[in-house]
Amino acid sequence: MANSIMSVGVSGLQAAQVALLTTSHNISNATTPGYNRQQAIQSTNTPLAHGNGFIGRGVQVSTVQRIYSQYLVNQSLQAQTQSSQLDSHYNEIKQIDNLLADTTSGLTPVLHNFFNAVQDMASNPTSIPSRQAVLSNAEALVSRFQQMDQRLSEMREGVNSQITSSVAEINSLAQQIAGLNTNIQAVEASANGQPANDLLDQRDALIRNLSQLTNVDVVRQNNGHYNVFIGNGQSLVVGSSAMTLKAVAASPGDPQRLTVAMDLNGSEVSLPERQLQGGSLGGLLAFRSETLDSVQAGFNELARGFAQSFSEQHRLGQDLQGEMGGDFFEVTDPSHAAGSIRVAISDPTEIAAAVPIRTEGDVGNTGSAKISAGSVTAPANLTGHKYEIVFDIAGGITTYDITDLTIGPVSAGNAFTSGQSISFDGLQFEITGNPADGDKFVISPNTSGVADNRNALLLAELQTKNTLQGGTASYQSAYASLVSQVGNKTRELEVTSKAQESMLNQTDQALQSLSGVNLEEEAANLLRYQQMFQASSKVIEIGNSLFDSLLRI
Repeated sequence: MANSIMSVGVSGLQAAQVALLTTSHNISNATTPGYNRQQAIQSTNTPLAHGNGFIGRGVQVSTVQRIYSQYLVNQSLQAQTQSSQLDSHYNEIKQIDNLLADTTSGLTPVLHNFFNAVQDMASNPTSIPSRQAVLSNAEALVSRFQQMDQRLSEMREGVNSQITSSVAEINSLAQQIAGLNTNIQAVEASANGQPANDLLDQRDALIRNLSQLTNVDVVRQNNGHYNVFIGNGQSLVVGSSAMTLKAVAASPGDPQRLTVAMDLNGSEVSLPERQLQGGSLGGLLAFRSETLDSVQAGFNELARGFAQSFSEQHRLGQDLQGEMGGDFFEVTDPSHAAGSIRVAISDPTEIAAAVPIRTEGDVGNTGSAKISAGSVTAPANLTGHKYEIVFDIAGGITTYDITDLTIGPVSAGNAFTSGQSISFDGLQFEITGNPADGDKFVISPNTSGVADNRNALLLAELQTKNTLQGGTASYQSAYASLVSQVGNKTRELEVTSKAQESMLNQTDQALQSLSGVNLEEEAANLLRYQQMFQASSKVIEIGNSLFDSLLRI
């Protein structure tokens, strides 16, 4: 009897000791990241059958288990990978938003300053200081184009750098997970299938770290291994084997754009970016494809269109030396225009502020017709050319002939309508009123037209003229569209990122309330298991006393 009592007491003592050790382990790891609290599971020993019933044989600890919910863990992983993707995308796009919308370092202020200088030159076309101010502000404008392009290029390089580091971290985590698969299987086999709780926690923590980088799907195998798949189903860890990812050039023609490839026995198989969703890596790829590419392309198109349209108008003018204007801006690399735009002239006298033609009516005209100042619609060599327009009225019908006095007839028998635009040989003008028979108008080279500001005014009008995007946008509206596009996307990501972060916190709180260590609860358990230990010790003491009594008989 005494032996049975002592055995029951010893079983209680051992169970209390395991419970105390487990509780102490929980308390010690209360702040350990990824730790799931553990619990000693007790069960009754098989009782012995006697004539008067079944007599209990005490207690045993059947296992020490983690308090763990795979459902909540899966929820947390999904919330984590989505939150990381949104945070990564938002952090990157915010840099572009700050760059484009900045009222000091953005494009808008220098664009305004440049056209203010052009307008000032139009008011003072003979002023060298006014012309020099145009060149100075033009240099400031192209410098801003180049600086902003350089910043966008730096962001692209930053994305490449982060892709490289993310791939290296994914590879490291995959190797560790594969190693733990092997260790967990070996340890549990040596312990008759008992769970290796702390190793399981370590593996789950690695999976969570992996989910911060990319979307993760985990499939548990019968042998306890985790097979891990990333993105949209690409295998990363299979049992004790880990695949290797590499950051490689997207194509031979684009070495500056890195993407992710799988290393398969020395050969590289590129993974489509659409398959690498989730996590900070997915956020980087989404930022580059959805925002950075389009912004950089739009910015280059703006620089290219600005240089082209401004130079086109400048070539239609005449400078202070009486020469036709040349390119005001030039782009040396059309595929990366914002970084290669530059001012093509350095001499302020070469700014073509004048129009190379002048118009006048013959002093002998008797009608009321007037001719406009005229403009040039296409570059032409007007040196030595003088055009004469002569009206002929017969039978109530008014027509006119045009003759190049240097070469000969240009056109004849043109029906006249007051105010209509007349164009030929790259020249354009209007004649209004009622000409008399024989009235003449002359279009001649604008010699000594140093005070002429007509082309300067046309250059200034380009500030608000729709010359870009097929004639639907001005310089400023095209740039404002870029700013608005990025700004709206930034605000959208800011809102969704905060909402996803809140969802992640809620999921983590639910997981923590189940699996986390509650120090107050563990302190109460210490007292409870201490009392159990003391009571079991008392049982052993009584059993020993009974045994001594038997020996004294």
